[in-house]
Parts: sequence; structure tokens; C-alpha cells
Amino acid sequence: MFVIYNFFLFLLILISPLIILIRIFLGKEDQNRFKEKFGFLAKNNKPNETIWIHGASVGEILSIIPIVRRFEEDKQIKRILITSSTTSSSHILSKFKFKKAVHQFYPFDLNFLTKYFINHWKPKLAIFVDSEIWPNMFNNLHKKNIPLILLNARITKKSFNRWKYFPKFSKKIFEKITLALPQNIESKKYLKLLGTKNIKLVGNLKFFGVAQKENIKNLILKKKFSKRIIFCAASTHRTEELFIGRVHKELKSEIKNLITIIIPRHINRKKEIQDELSNIGLNSQLHTSSKKLSKDTDIYIVDTYGETAKFYSLSKLTFLGGSLIPHGGQNPLESAREGNYILYGPHIDNFKEVYKILGKLKITTRVNSIKNMKSVVRQKINFLQRNTVNKKLKYLGDKILNKNLYEIKKFI
Repeated sequence: MFVIYNFFLFLLILISPLIILIRIFLGKEDQNRFKEKFGFLAKNNKPNETIWIHGASVGEILSIIPIVRRFEEDKQIKRILITSSTTSSSHILSKFKFKKAVHQFYPFDLNFLTKYFINHWKPKLAIFVDSEIWPNMFNNLHKKNIPLILLNARITKKSFNRWKYFPKFSKKIFEKITLALPQNIESKKYLKLLGTKNIKLVGNLKFFGVAQKENIKNLILKKKFSKRIIFCAASTHRTEELFIGRVHKELKSEIKNLITIIIPRHINRKKEIQDELSNIGLNSQLHTSSKKLSKDTDIYIVDTYGETAKFYSLSKLTFLGGSLIPHGGQNPLESAREGNYILYGPHIDNFKEVYKILGKLKITTRVNSIKNMKSVVRQKINFLQRNTVNKKLKYLGDKILNKNLYEIKKFI
């Protein structure tokens, strides 16, 4: 099976220059550094002292920042190699100004490229994040007796079903993992079925995180909404905005200066959302509008990407969308880290374990009707303490981070 895998990968590499050119044109590839994926690597002046961490893109890289910070403080660790596959992740990483860490783009998983990469960097430990499973790299790390940790490991039912089509091949790959630290019970079950022997469930690293720091833009927003009581609805899907609008309409006479901030999952629907809200008598304003926020604005629609945390930092109460419809829910952790109490609907299959843990911390409530949500918002919105939510989540995050570090440091 390795022969077939390498054959198809080789065919892909043959057309990769064209793919790379297209990606450079689209701004998705670094024209000065794409050669790193073909084995053109930075000089290694500290052989045998490198701890290597690999994450695919932005989400994975952000999740390992707390680990990297601890490694930076550890005198035993001389250098940290961080690899990723996307330009966006390299840009994010460059903002942290680490002293020991260097970044390289992850090489294509060809057998000879992975061998060259390992021989060049000579890592004493390799840490792969989330669902990054690469057959040739895993195989060659094993041959060199380099410990391999799958950190915050995630195997979904969908990916498990794909792997089980090739049971012998899968076993040869997953048994090469020295230690798997899964982020949930489901992943632990699938890792075991796929052949991983050493598995320890110590918690999801994504519970660790800090609220964003206030900058000038945040302060401008804070001033803009300073006289309003804010209810936030984030990652909303079709029909959920209208639901939220009806809740706002029933509450606006009871809660003076109430404004609802809606952050739709797909901003191309902004005109549709505005029309729906207008049909029930609500005034809305777009975030991109140059108009001053009016006193009679009911709904403020965020029609930009990448600014969600700013609005979470203004709010104390957030509804997480994709949960009133059979979509599976959206991740509530970013909102919770900003000190928000979370409301959610009945459809949270994608994040059941996350919501279960947040529920134990008593910082969530499930809602299933306009009447129900109206009642919870009325009860909570004026009495919530942001720092209470922050403290509860920080305590849990610190605990999970320390457990992960404890297991990793056994191999350093």
C-alpha cells in the first residue's frame, strides 16, 4: 500500500509546480518560501537539540502557542522547530516573536523528502497536532527511533471510516504513534481501533486561551456601544437570525437600550438578513456602514470576517448558532474565553463534549424556543459577571495545559 500511496503522491508532485503558481497568484503561497515544501531548508546549526511541532494551519498553530511559550521558558530546550502548511499560519506565528522557535513549511510527504527533512533537522521529538497524519513521515520517524506524539488528536467518524477502508495500511501508520493525547472520547475510541497503542485522555488544549488584548480598534467599538446593553448572536445560519430578531423584538420594551449584534456564519447573506428583520419591524445596521450608530438601531450585523472576538469582548451573553437547526453547532470556546455566558440550541452534535464540560462549569444554558430564550436573556443580561466566566475557563484551561505538558516532557 505504501508503494501505491507514493506512486499517486509522485504523480501529484509532477503537477505541483502548476498548482503552486496558481496558489501564488491567489496569494495562498509564499513566492519566496514555497521551495521549503520541496526540501530547500534553512541551515541547521543545532543538530539533535530540536523539538519539532507540526500543525496544518492557523487553528492548529494557535492551539500550540501555550505549549511553545512554556518551551521557550524551559532551559532544557534549545530550539523549537514549528512547521505548517499555509502562509496564513506563518504570518500568525511571526507576530509572536519567539526567541527559540523557527518556522519552516512542511514538506510534501514523499519518502525521500521526509527522510531528508528528518536527517536535516534531527529532531529529538516530533509533535503532530490535531488530525495531521502523514504515512511516510510517520514511517521514517519510527525508523530513526524518534518519539512521535499526536497532540490534541482528533479523529472524526468520517475520517475513521476513510482510514478503515485500508485496515492493514492504517495499522502500519497509527501504530507508529508513540503517544496519542486525544481531545475527546470519540477520538480516543477511533485511535484505538486504528491501532494506536499508547493513548491518554488529558483534555482538549483548545480550552486553554486568553481573552484578546484591547487595541485602538477595540476601544473605538467599545465607545460606539457604550450606551447600549448588548446581546450577541454568533455564527448564525438561515432562520436563526429571524429567531433572534423575534427575541429582540419581544425584549426591547423590557430592556432599555438593548441592541443585538448578529454575526452570521456567511456574510454574503447580509441583505437577506436585513430584509427578514425589516419585515418584522426591526431596524438594522451593517458593520461596514459609515453611518453613526442610531439610537433606534435594533440589530447590528457584522458583515466582515475575522472580527468576532472583538464583539465577544463587548458582550457578556452570546447565543452560538448552527444549533437551532440540524447543523451540529459551532465552537463556543472563543466566546467563553472572552467571558461570555453561552446560550445554544438542541443541535450540538459537533461539540457535545465541549458543551458538556462548559455545562459543568455552569456557564451555558440550552434554549429551544423564543419564549425560553427570552426568559434566559432577561434573567442573565444585567447580572452576568464576565470575570466569573473567565476565571472558571482559565482554571480548566490551565489544568488541561499542564496535563499535556506533563505527558510531553516525559520524552524531552
